[in-house]
Amino acid sequence: MASPGHSDLGEVAPEIKASERRTAVAIADLEWREMEGDDCEFRYGDGTNEAQDNDFPTVERSRFQEMLSLLGLEMYQVQKLSLQDSLQISFDSMKNWAPQVPKDLPWNFLRKLQALNADARNTTMVLDVLPDARPVEKESQMEEEIIYWDPADDLAADIYSFSELPTPDTPVNPLDLLCALLLSSDSFLQQEIVLKMALCQFALPLVLPDSENHYHTFLLWAMRGIVRTWWSQPPRGVGSFREDSVVSSRAPTFAFVRMDVSSNSKSQLLNAVLSPGHRQWDCFWHRDLNLGTNAREISDGLVEISWFFPSGREDLDIFPEPVAFLNLRGDIGSHWLQFKLLTEISSAVFILTDNISKKEYKLLYSMKESTTKYYFILSPYRGKRNTNLRFLNKLIPVLKIDHSHVLVKVSSTDSDSFVKRIRAIVGNVLRAPCRRVSVEDMAHAARKLGLKVDEDCEECQKAKDLMERITRKIKDSDAYRRDELRLQGDPWRKAAQVEKEFCQLQWAVDPPEKHRAELRRRLLELRMQQNGHDPSLGVQEFISGISSPSLSEKQYFLRWMEWGLARVAQPRLRQPPETLLTLRPKHGGPTDLGEPLWPEPLGVEHFLREMGQFYEAESCLVEAGRLPAGQRRFAHFPGLASELLLTGLPLELIDGSTLSMPVRWVTGLLKELHIRLERRSRLVVLSALGVPCTGKSTLLNTMFGLRFATGKSCGPRGAFMQLITVAEGFSQDLGCDHILVIDSGGLIGGALTSAGDRFELEASLATLLMGLSNVTVISLAETKDIPAAILHAFLRLEKTGHMPNYQFVYQNLHDVSVPGPRPRDKRQLLDPPGDLSRAAAQMEKQGDGFRALVGLAFCDPEKQHIWHIPGLWHGAPPMAAVSLAYSEAIFELKRCLLENIRNGLSNQNKNIQQLIELVRRL
Repeated sequence: MASPGHSDLGEVAPEIKASERRTAVAIADLEWREMEGDDCEFRYGDGTNEAQDNDFPTVERSRFQEMLSLLGLEMYQVQKLSLQDSLQISFDSMKNWAPQVPKDLPWNFLRKLQALNADARNTTMVLDVLPDARPVEKESQMEEEIIYWDPADDLAADIYSFSELPTPDTPVNPLDLLCALLLSSDSFLQQEIVLKMALCQFALPLVLPDSENHYHTFLLWAMRGIVRTWWSQPPRGVGSFREDSVVSSRAPTFAFVRMDVSSNSKSQLLNAVLSPGHRQWDCFWHRDLNLGTNAREISDGLVEISWFFPSGREDLDIFPEPVAFLNLRGDIGSHWLQFKLLTEISSAVFILTDNISKKEYKLLYSMKESTTKYYFILSPYRGKRNTNLRFLNKLIPVLKIDHSHVLVKVSSTDSDSFVKRIRAIVGNVLRAPCRRVSVEDMAHAARKLGLKVDEDCEECQKAKDLMERITRKIKDSDAYRRDELRLQGDPWRKAAQVEKEFCQLQWAVDPPEKHRAELRRRLLELRMQQNGHDPSLGVQEFISGISSPSLSEKQYFLRWMEWGLARVAQPRLRQPPETLLTLRPKHGGPTDLGEPLWPEPLGVEHFLREMGQFYEAESCLVEAGRLPAGQRRFAHFPGLASELLLTGLPLELIDGSTLSMPVRWVTGLLKELHIRLERRSRLVVLSALGVPCTGKSTLLNTMFGLRFATGKSCGPRGAFMQLITVAEGFSQDLGCDHILVIDSGGLIGGALTSAGDRFELEASLATLLMGLSNVTVISLAETKDIPAAILHAFLRLEKTGHMPNYQFVYQNLHDVSVPGPRPRDKRQLLDPPGDLSRAAAQMEKQGDGFRALVGLAFCDPEKQHIWHIPGLWHGAPPMAAVSLAYSEAIFELKRCLLENIRNGLSNQNKNIQQLIELVRRL
């Protein structure tokens, strides 16, 4: 990941602190217009409400710009930081570096978040403090900023406290960093940031404040990609498993807000409520965490959201159903619009305060028409006890509450008992009829209040409309494939089989010419049959979507298609997955490749596969002289696909339906890629193979920030490739301009079958993928032997002299507590080959030449060729976060792979033209 160069920052002139200035303006300009009796309305001095108020103080806007300048993000306000920018391989990708100046912070945070590092919010904020820097007073920088001011005092008094922005020797509050980074990122990077935060079990930004541009943004699009799994009650029974997008699933919602001053921390209380047993989860950032005491400069007004999801285990489940929790940063008096939104979407609102003054009383009185339940959490030590009681007694009939809705928490209050009381209140609300909302419902309420919703931009909506035109016609996946994706039926499967036979004849000693001619004739007939079709309306609309001249609209369309197809064409799960987000089932057993190949879920790859078949059929006929080149209709299809590869979309390399490579389509795509990359076409190919469902795709996604499918039935069956760009300043050192990563999906079985067509197919595919690669990562489950098909590929490639750099990854699927490799795990790889290895060697006619796997693969354990990856989850899903040990182990593997590439240990790097020739030969 590239990071900008360091630069010295001069002194920042003292300015009025943003939150204090904002609060002072709200108080000074506030007037209450009496309605009927005690009825009142919250308005500013000019008669406008906050939703209409665009006249933010100039000083606040400059503080926002100063924060961006401090973090080096001011250049991304016009041309936003993109996802591709953040994923580039740079020198920083090979070292576990610590930020030295504030401009390092966004890049360090992104790198750690990409690696699912649970310490992203901690370690990325730590700066080297200068020796003469003054220590920061903790009391003056509490998480919930305290402003003491009596409106009766003389307005000429010094009501403003001046503070300087963080300087290079003062850490930045993590929430400020997050807001600045999100406001500097495009929609797709925002989506990636939020998705990774969800996997780390961080609270997610829901309403993003932006005082500089006079609006707050509701982040609906940013959450579109988050899918969660849970088990409903009764525990883990038949039909109790659930999986849904957090955007569309409805749940009771509880908001926690601060009114004026509160001695109690909302965030700490929320974390305690969400934490099972005695284990504290720091989902919401709070004052007692590292850097939690640093003053917030631009993040007041941020609304965060987190969920509790039940696991079906009574000892862990705090609530019997999913529950959402919202947290407003800052005082509700200064962020009335956000508070109004929370009251309209929440089942209950918990208000933490020490003081209830006339101002706060009138503010709450204006909510008398709300159906939301209100609860007060008071601390009388700092508050005015009698005043609070007087106003509470007036609010009881207005807000329809009673004395059970008022809780007192002081330093002597038992924290565990208080948390249990909060949970009991939430449980009582859940048992009664209560409001249940989805994030989409929340966005609808936000629009009514005048907030901007990120999904409402024109390009996003045009792409969504096109997706809906395509997906509304899909009633049954099998019928849609048969009627709309016609080239992927029997003709393609028969053509693939003929081409395999034809390729085998190329290696025959004396191939019969008559048989060769017969195969050509059959292939041409099948291709002519395919070419006789026109693209269906659905395929034409898909082509229109990916042909948009707007890059953003094209990317929006592809994301919408992924979600739309998942929604309408989801196959039934045979059994619930074992982990949150279904990254892998518990056991990595063999996949039965003999089962029907069509039941795979309908996805974007099927539309691209259809385009590939139109191109294949047409190219075959042109090569045979059956079609003039000037009459080609689909010659531009590879160019469209190569553009998608450059934008970060994984493209299918091996067809998941026929388990074959459409050679003309793949080579045509690579040719177009070579043209578009011009001089930057030096490639390193990295592939991952191994037993299905052992976490290969998850490993690659965590290592490089890729988007290979994971989950349900271990993802699509075919092999997919994705392109990673190497930063220009690092490409000369690394020796390549791009890394092409290939994920083998579920191609290779885990057991030795009979020496029939199926096993020969697996071995051929393994040979193909490993033969294309400079580096191969082989993922092993808890078994002694390497999969037979991969061992056959080793033996075959040894004959050719092409031996990539191999890294064997032992995926510890079950034991989370093991910190490092167990000796017996390495011995399993170093021991003499077992029955499987012997059988493979005999089938390859090397019965007297087989050797230990470690010798065959040129592995030296002292040179880190065998890796132990700890368990993925820390805790019990679905509330578990990704294990820090897993993230750190993946980073070390990534560093080793890049180091091998840089040192030339990954075989000879190639350009795209050489890769095309290698594809044809293999």
